[in-house]
Amino acid sequence: MTAGKSREGFCLGIESTADDFGVGIATFQGDILANVSDGYIPETGGIHPREAARHHAEVADSVLAQALSQAKMKPKDLTAIAFAQGPGLGPCLRTGATVARALASYLGVPLVGVNHSVGHIEIGKLQTGAKDPLTLYVSGGNTMVTAFASGRYRVFGETLDIALGNCLDVFAREAGLKNQKGLPLGAAVEQLAAKGKRLVPLPYVVKGMDLSLSGLLTAAVTALQKGAFSLEDVCYSLQEHAFSMVTEVTERALAHTEKREVLLTGGVAANRRLQAMLDIIAGEHDASFSVVPQRFASDNGAMIAWAGVLAYTHGLSVPVEESFVRVRWRVDKVDVPWVKQP
Repeated sequence: MTAGKSREGFCLGIESTADDFGVGIATFQGDILANVSDGYIPETGGIHPREAARHHAEVADSVLAQALSQAKMKPKDLTAIAFAQGPGLGPCLRTGATVARALASYLGVPLVGVNHSVGHIEIGKLQTGAKDPLTLYVSGGNTMVTAFASGRYRVFGETLDIALGNCLDVFAREAGLKNQKGLPLGAAVEQLAAKGKRLVPLPYVVKGMDLSLSGLLTAAVTALQKGAFSLEDVCYSLQEHAFSMVTEVTERALAHTEKREVLLTGGVAANRRLQAMLDIIAGEHDASFSVVPQRFASDNGAMIAWAGVLAYTHGLSVPVEESFVRVRWRVDKVDVPWVKQP
């Protein structure tokens, strides 16, 4: 089979950049046959990279077996193995890469390294039908506004410190909320925010096309600890300030690029208040607005599998001996030859 020419095949993708170990299987035509994940939940505090990596190693066999069963396939049916090569937490990335290298070597199929951020953008485009969107990608590890130009996804604005998802998660832990299966901390904040009525004054920091969330987080935690405001009101105010900041940067980029589509992707994309804000600014610029489906919003193997298909069918693969992980691999350093300039 020749890379760049094949029209039929199956790619298995492995996601392991942070707290989730996921495996997805995609056809070369864009059908998602399987998408299975197992998340690491720390007993206290945030993600401990080595503990998360240990979790990934322990569940890898089971998640792989579930994905193959869900797709009704055997390993010998696979055409290529893709893995999240970066950015992410080093120990977690290396665990996923090790599994991918072993599979590719055993099966004698190509290995494809995928940029995690590109995976989020491409699964959003695949699932919504967006062709050339301005994309707001918001998660626990990333907050950026991107759009395609001159062969790559360019960054038009991003956080200068912590990511939006991390901001919400840290606040939730400081407020005493617990991480639960099926209810991420960000979703718990959203539920409480829906009951808030009073807007607490908090920092609003947009610097040019970038934004800063660390001061907002500190101020929100301080406001809660002083006891002058209810938890619901602080959650509401935190969301209103943070979402207004990312929406402002997105609108500026939309005005600059004149794109006709706005796409929201990443784990925080599930938040309905953020969706509503972006829908308004898209409409004001005569652009359509779409959101990645919730089952593909958080980190998942399907997005790595699909981005792996796009890369492999355009001649991109990596020798096992050169498949080192890239902890700080920026999205604007990745060529995307499958995207054509409109």
